[in-house]
Amino acid sequence: MTELLPEARAFAAHDHSHCAGDTLARAEAEAFRLGLRLTPVRKRTLEILLEAHRAMGAYEVLDRLAAEGFGNQPPVAYRALEFLVEHGLAHRVRRLNAFAACMHPGEEHAPVFLICRECDAVAEAAAAPVRAALDSVAQDLGFAIERANIEALGLCPTCAEHQE
Repeated sequence: MTELLPEARAFAAHDHSHCAGDTLARAEAEAFRLGLRLTPVRKRTLEILLEAHRAMGAYEVLDRLAAEGFGNQPPVAYRALEFLVEHGLAHRVRRLNAFAACMHPGEEHAPVFLICRECDAVAEAAAAPVRAALDSVAQDLGFAIERANIEALGLCPTCAEHQE
């Protein structure tokens, strides 16, 4: 089997338990490096986000946490998700009003999210060339970018194949 680019794994069959396990280990190492407390609810929230290459809404995460005894009040999920986003262990996918685990914890990056409009799979792709173009345009206009969230909506290879 050909080795897939990390961002392509979201749209292809792969050993997801290995993928998720590696990402969780990197996230735990990053939390340790930063001196962050990855509480049981924060860690479980990240594990839930890592279970599939898709974004999940806060209430979907809350339902899972509640079923596992972590509490059923919205602040439980929102606080854990906000912590993960604030520290670069998860991302907010605005188009879906949802959250996805960061597939590159501890790496300085500005991702582009490729979102399948059919199956809601989300791939986190490197955005260096896109970000460079955006920064260049902003600089030409004297604009200082403070935050950018780049999302592209389309069809993943599997869904595109079924459309034909």
